[in-house]
Amino acid sequence: MRSRFYVTSGGGAHWAGPCRERGGARTRRGRGAAAARSAQARLSRSRRAERLTIYGQSWGASRARGAALPGSARPQRLRAGQGASRPLRPGLGPPPPPLSAPCTPGAVFRPLSPGSASARSDSRRARPLQALWRARRGNKWARMPYEIKKVFASLPQVERGVSKIVGGDPKGNNFLYTNGKCVILRNIDNPAIADIYTEHAHQVVVAKYAPSGFYIASGDVSGKLRIWDTTQKEHLLKYEYQPFAGKIKDIAWTEDSKRIAVVGEGREKFGAVFLWDSGSSVGEITGHNKVINSVDIKQSRPYRLVTGSDDNCAAFFEGPPFKFKFTISDHGRFVNCVRFSPDGNRFATASADGQIFIYDGKTGEKVCALGGSKAHDGGIYAISWSPDSTHLLSASGDKTSKIWDVNVNSVVNTFTMGSNVLDQQLGCLWQKDHLLSISLSGYINYLDKNNPSKPLRVIKGHSKSIQCLTVHKNGGKSYIYSGSHDGHINYWDSETGENDSFAGKGHTNQVSRMTVDEHGQLVSCSMDDTVRYTNLTLRDYSGQGVVKLDVQPKCLAVGPGGYTVVVCIGQIVLLKDQRKCFSIDNPGYEPEVVAVHPGGETVAVGGADGNVRLYSILGTTLKDEGKLLEAKGPVTDLAFSHDGAFLAVCDASKVVTVFSVADGYSENNVFYGHHAKIVCLAWSPDNEHFASGGMDMMVYVWTLSDPETRVKIQGDAPTHLGSLSSSGEASPGPEGPFCAFREVAPSGGLAIQQTSLLVQADMQRTPVCPASIQQPCPSRVDLSSPVPMSPPSTTSCGLWSLSIQSLPHREPFMLNINGILYYSKKLCRVGEGSPPVSGPTLTPHQELFLRWWGKGTSGLSSGVQAGALLGSEWGWGAEQT
Repeated sequence: MRSRFYVTSGGGAHWAGPCRERGGARTRRGRGAAAARSAQARLSRSRRAERLTIYGQSWGASRARGAALPGSARPQRLRAGQGASRPLRPGLGPPPPPLSAPCTPGAVFRPLSPGSASARSDSRRARPLQALWRARRGNKWARMPYEIKKVFASLPQVERGVSKIVGGDPKGNNFLYTNGKCVILRNIDNPAIADIYTEHAHQVVVAKYAPSGFYIASGDVSGKLRIWDTTQKEHLLKYEYQPFAGKIKDIAWTEDSKRIAVVGEGREKFGAVFLWDSGSSVGEITGHNKVINSVDIKQSRPYRLVTGSDDNCAAFFEGPPFKFKFTISDHGRFVNCVRFSPDGNRFATASADGQIFIYDGKTGEKVCALGGSKAHDGGIYAISWSPDSTHLLSASGDKTSKIWDVNVNSVVNTFTMGSNVLDQQLGCLWQKDHLLSISLSGYINYLDKNNPSKPLRVIKGHSKSIQCLTVHKNGGKSYIYSGSHDGHINYWDSETGENDSFAGKGHTNQVSRMTVDEHGQLVSCSMDDTVRYTNLTLRDYSGQGVVKLDVQPKCLAVGPGGYTVVVCIGQIVLLKDQRKCFSIDNPGYEPEVVAVHPGGETVAVGGADGNVRLYSILGTTLKDEGKLLEAKGPVTDLAFSHDGAFLAVCDASKVVTVFSVADGYSENNVFYGHHAKIVCLAWSPDNEHFASGGMDMMVYVWTLSDPETRVKIQGDAPTHLGSLSSSGEASPGPEGPFCAFREVAPSGGLAIQQTSLLVQADMQRTPVCPASIQQPCPSRVDLSSPVPMSPPSTTSCGLWSLSIQSLPHREPFMLNINGILYYSKKLCRVGEGSPPVSGPTLTPHQELFLRWWGKGTSGLSSGVQAGALLGSEWGWGAEQT
């Protein structure tokens, strides 16, 4: 079965999972320190990123590969039916066979006296089983059966009047830029191929490839510089430094990839030059009295270094060790960018005064001013040399980019990008035959030297955080529609990653929720107090498809018959055929989210008071049914399954509650796992699974019938989830609790009262027991009705083991030995809880050890018990907890 969930998520990359160990980098301070820093960085991420990640999971494929199944953390040797490479502990023997295999007794236990030293030692050796249980609950061994299918990367995060640095791969294959806490790497030939690095704890400003191509150095606003590997998907951290306390604005490497220059907004200093592998200083960056915006190093010996600053000057350095040589004061305003030509013969400086000056790369002497008095009519934010060092690409706030022939000091091409303020050009890159420029809108433009009036292609997407999304098939293709914080709506081809935005003027503020109605219209609500209906065939905003509301909408849901229910601040509004027909003002609680049953007759509204209220649609009105469903906290999202059989509700108390519609909205199951507020839900088309995303930066994919069977996807705080397609039927395989009763002397009745489905008894005895009781037990026992208890013969002796295939829940149960009841609050060692009646606790040779095993389902009748074979007859308990 393959099921895909589309996740808008925040701030970080999504390469955690079966192939990744985060925090595994080696640093000079040791592996533990690096892991701690990596964990700290992950915990401190809070900003939601502007990209889309698609996760694909294949449960059957995982089983074929021998991986642990969803929700399982057992090592492979512990899987049912596979046996074990060695016993779990001395005397325990291999795991029991699967339910389909017969159980045969085996003489693997040795008798122990309760107070003997061997018994005490054996009890101590049993503790690893409990550690195994804890490790399993922590999901440390699980191989997660999902993989990243595609990442739809965000655009660069840009700011008006601030240059945006775009770095290039020395091999010419990739380019990179930053957005929030992410460094985004994209294939320059096919930008749909993207990779994302997210280990920074603060907003990243700049990233640059090392000339070797094996490492990338990235700097953030806190002054942290991280050097990490590019050859592996894990992007392991190599080194981390803090050259100064303040924003890092630019980075430069020497051609041997051994020295790094870093500049920015320091407090006591504005730059540093040091060895990449030790942090030892190889010079000083001086000569400026304000923030340094740009730095570059000559890529051939003798090395030279140049900087540009807000003090309107550039500084020239010789080295190594690099020492200040002189100041260049030709510019009248901020120097935004300085760059050496690839051959090192010249360097250029670009300024907010619209001028570009060319200097000798070895001596720093001025050669010329491009374009005479002015190269651009506006400030110049970025420049990039051609690979042959003969031409220069410039990007300006006058909404143009230009190609300059440096040898003859003339303009070769002028690219006019538009007339809107968002068409200002803030960054550029010349890599092989590709010429890229970055607009204030965040769009990445591929410039065409043969047709300057129109770019070859424009890469679009989101530059602000994605707040909601929905998925829909249109024309035989699956599309993802995403809405962002700035009101921008984008649509993506889920297979190719090709994307664009709707034509015309749309929302002017954050898009809060969107969905597709039965007429193929995208229905969206925004903080601009409007609901819009956009035709997905025309993909053009229409002035007629706008409904103006009295108050700000939070959420909406659509139903058959042209109905739309909108939840606003203190109000519930019913729309029919794009017209407002009914509203409930001041409902007595604060509505937060809404869902409409697929049948169209019922509306569920979740409130901040932790309750879900049900309404009926009667013509053009909403009627309160008086039905109140209790969640575990303020409701943050809710959704009906596609077949309408279940209603899933998530809340701020980190719980997902599923209600059964057919049973009068009775509580079907409760799902725990998140460690922070849950914010979104989405059902799989097979109606057997659903996904939840929370502020703990986790997405869990749950199995409806088994709360313990889940897939954990680590990323960053998701804001919305959607499901696109599914094939096959879920087949998670055996998954449930496994109980091992160890060394229980069969001198009396033994019974467990617990809700169970199937019991498998694997009786393993010592050779000292009489041969009369050496008989195999059945492989499967149907416990649909209680069986009278019959105590064993008093001559029975030996030690016994019982395996129970039971349900994946943690309900309390009782153990009855010789008429004495022992109580356990959870599935843990019996004797840890307080017995409900007076009686001794279990001695070490009577300990009950528990591990998870097998598969079960919920919702069984209460008259089902589990029992153990004692002596030569079966004994059952008839009581129910």
